[in-house]
Amino acid sequence: MTEPAKRTARRRRLPPVETGLRGRCPACGEGALFAGFLKFHDECEACGADFRDEDAGDGPAFFAMFAVCILIVPMALGFGMATNAPMWLTLLIWGPVLIAACLYLLRLLRGVMFNIAWQRSAREVRNKDVQQ
Repeated sequence: MTEPAKRTARRRRLPPVETGLRGRCPACGEGALFAGFLKFHDECEACGADFRDEDAGDGPAFFAMFAVCILIVPMALGFGMATNAPMWLTLLIWGPVLIAACLYLLRLLRGVMFNIAWQRSAREVRNKDVQQ
């Protein structure tokens, strides 16, 4: 059996959004996906699925920033206009809110996009993968 066939043969069809939001293994849905705040485990502690070649890419960061800019930045601007607060006060209040929202969404979206890529057997192409 070829390497891609081995990779897809053992993959079950768990809902990637649900397991990603919960931070669970895309293969079994039981083991933890994250070793730290944003770092993935090398393998699942429950089923032994290998996560070394998997990558969520830059998509989670883009979508987190996009969502925050669409939802929270207008609220900060509205706060500044409604209260006529000085700029430093607006930044002092809304700066931590923006950072916290980005970090919270980044972890959720990183898990979801990782699990979607896992389900579809998508992975980063490296130089060794390209035939010369």
